[in-house]
Amino acid sequence: MLTTTLVLIALARQGEPIQPIVEKPVVNAAQVELGKALFFEPRLSKSGFLSCNSCHNLATGGADNLPSSIGHKWNLGPINAPTVLNSSYALAQFWDGRAKDLVEQAGGPVANPGEMGSTHDLAVKVLASIPGYGPSFKAAYGTSDVTMARVQQAIAAFEETLVTPESPFDLWLAGDDKALSATELAGYQLFKEKGCAGCHNGPAVGGTSFQKMGLVKAYVSPSKAEGRYGVTKKPEDRFVFKVPTLRNVALTYPYFHDGSVWTLEEAVTLMGRHQLGVELAAGDVEKLVAFLRSLTGRQPQITLPILPPSAAKTPKPNAT
Repeated sequence: MLTTTLVLIALARQGEPIQPIVEKPVVNAAQVELGKALFFEPRLSKSGFLSCNSCHNLATGGADNLPSSIGHKWNLGPINAPTVLNSSYALAQFWDGRAKDLVEQAGGPVANPGEMGSTHDLAVKVLASIPGYGPSFKAAYGTSDVTMARVQQAIAAFEETLVTPESPFDLWLAGDDKALSATELAGYQLFKEKGCAGCHNGPAVGGTSFQKMGLVKAYVSPSKAEGRYGVTKKPEDRFVFKVPTLRNVALTYPYFHDGSVWTLEEAVTLMGRHQLGVELAAGDVEKLVAFLRSLTGRQPQITLPILPPSAAKTPKPNAT
């Protein structure tokens, strides 16, 4: 069986709308290690309980499997948390695309009163007060100075490593005809024939365009989120959202920006109805879902970081 991304690149089938996921080389290993610690660091939040991993859990496909995430003071967010896996392939971050890249995105939740509930100034002061972070920042940046820009860069560097190559579909792209079952392959053909690949394409099978939710038939959502309209204030951008990646979609339920759908079968049926204007037969839904399940790749193998204590270890008092 093919196992390396280099082989996947060399042998990828030509002319397909989807390309293999590729592991990117690590440029600054110390920065990635610092970013991993900060990704799991709850002290970036005001309460000291919430971290990036709270909403983008690496044990559950990089999402939290909730319709909307729980933030500071038990605030219920307005939108479903997208997966962080393969997010470096996206044209922008957040459903509404308000952050241009992972670096900018990493600063948003920290200062959002409904998410981590802190401020950038407070987060930096807290990290700077933790003795163990000084050496980590120095290894990553040459000095031990803690700044929010460095925090965001480090988290983004770690997130860029969170890719999921070598899915059964990627192995098929690489030329392994036995990697997909007949049902999965039939599902992929339907995926192209029905028009799904018009939006869900590229290595991440999405994430590279914005589309209106309810393009053909109006979609009534329980969420008040208005998509790109909140960023541009253009009426035509109301209910326009970033097309989500379909990589590992079997792990990242519930679905859509409002997290209102819990099964792939229902999600596929509704997408056909609202985005393509077709009523999919049950057999076609089954094949499409089989294809979607073949997009689950090798999950990041993460060794949990041991976070530094908030203060230097104090000597034990004398027993006498």
